[in-house]
Amino acid sequence: MEEKKEKVSFETIKAEIKDFGRNNFIEVARKRATGEDGTTNEFISVSRGYYLPDGSKRFKKSIAIPDDEEMRNFVADLIKEL
Repeated sequence: MEEKKEKVSFETIKAEIKDFGRNNFIEVARKRATGEDGTTNEFISVSRGYYLPDGSKRFKKSIAIPDDEEMRNFVADLIKEL
């Protein structure tokens, strides 16, 4: 039996980019995922990427952090301590 995959659309609500090195950037963004049934889920994404010769962005790695105050504070505090 074949499992039906639900289509999810993603919307970037707000994003900030910080360039580093010769051709790299970090993007921290608030995003919303919306399923076919209308359910939504907001999360924070932290992505690393680089610029292509034409100036467009290519993303290499990304993590998603739940939109939960305790989790956001946990990650932020650990980053500051390292």
